[in-house]
Amino acid sequence: MDARIGKITEVESRPANNLLRRLSQVDYGLVAPHVTVEDSAAGHLLYNPGDDVQVVHFPCGPSLATFLVPNEDGRDVETILVGREGAVGGIVSEGFLPAYTRICVKFGGPFARIHVAKLEAAKLRSASLRNVFARYADCMLAQIFQSTACNAIHSIEQRTAKWILAAMERTGDETSVPLTHEQLATLLGVGRSYASRVLQSFKAEGVLDTRRGSILVRNRDGLRLRACLCNDAVKMHFEEVLRGVYPTEEREAG
Repeated sequence: MDARIGKITEVESRPANNLLRRLSQVDYGLVAPHVTVEDSAAGHLLYNPGDDVQVVHFPCGPSLATFLVPNEDGRDVETILVGREGAVGGIVSEGFLPAYTRICVKFGGPFARIHVAKLEAAKLRSASLRNVFARYADCMLAQIFQSTACNAIHSIEQRTAKWILAAMERTGDETSVPLTHEQLATLLGVGRSYASRVLQSFKAEGVLDTRRGSILVRNRDGLRLRACLCNDAVKMHFEEVLRGVYPTEEREAG
């Protein structure tokens, strides 16, 4: 068997998470015996603020997790989405780490999981494994920085287009996103009626349509024109720090 083909086959046999597939064969061998894969439904709670983070969750395929920051008025504001390019919970922790935000499953599907202690033990045996997760932590921090700036300077319309495109990239669905008006409002940090008005304006322009529980994209190029460039900035940083991990149309087509 051609060595290159053998390597591709070995990587494709792993869970459909780009971060896990980024690991060398030796490094993945250190964690593989401890990785389990289970389905989680949308809305499933992974962590509440203050919980002891004991398990790292890797979204696989179209699955998405989201970070929500609780506020004093009882609302949760979503900060970033994490899909098959990454993981949530205990990425670079050592020992006890309380969760700061609420972490939930946004779009249901398979999640690979490994206990934090098992991952830390593997990192102690491999500098390259530690490096990959440290680099991913840097990319996640970049997402948070970009999200903060985006919320401060970009319009609701720009942010709506950005979130929908970000969800499509991570799920791999080219035509729809399983987002309700309420969920989109939470992503944007606005009231449901405001989010609905934005969607109605996009529908009137022929960019989007809606059906129960989903947003349908009719004109992806038109949606891109209405989006800010925050997704592009995050993707560029991923490519510089962890090339090949962030999902792109070209890579999925390849």
